[in-house]
Amino acid sequence: MTSWTPDWDDFPPDLLAFWTERHLCTLTTIRPDGRPHVVPVGVALDRDERCAWVITGGSSRKAAHLASPGPVAACQVDRARWSTLEGTGVVVADPASVARAVAMYAARYKVPRENPSRVAIRIEVTRILSSRRV
Repeated sequence: MTSWTPDWDDFPPDLLAFWTERHLCTLTTIRPDGRPHVVPVGVALDRDERCAWVITGGSSRKAAHLASPGPVAACQVDRARWSTLEGTGVVVADPASVARAVAMYAARYKVPRENPSRVAIRIEVTRILSSRRV
């Protein structure tokens, strides 16, 4: 396992490729009682904004957990390869941020369905973990 603080200007090519391939991810947030809440999501890295994005409905449980900034972990697995982004997530609802998150999601996955209540979760990545195979 490797662990490092992201250097967005010198991102390891293999790790960047892994986070650009189409893989389903999980997002872990913390419930008010301290228990983890883990759900499947799409996660898109944004090197220009130096963050990662998740899109979701404004009434989702994960959005409620991150109404104020809080700790998150986003993980993806492909056989023996895996990587986790750790950091602070916060819900953003301004149209420019949501549009940016949707564009990044569409580039990695596909254009999402319309959702008038869509918000974005912006993850300020503080640490990246990965298997040695990434």
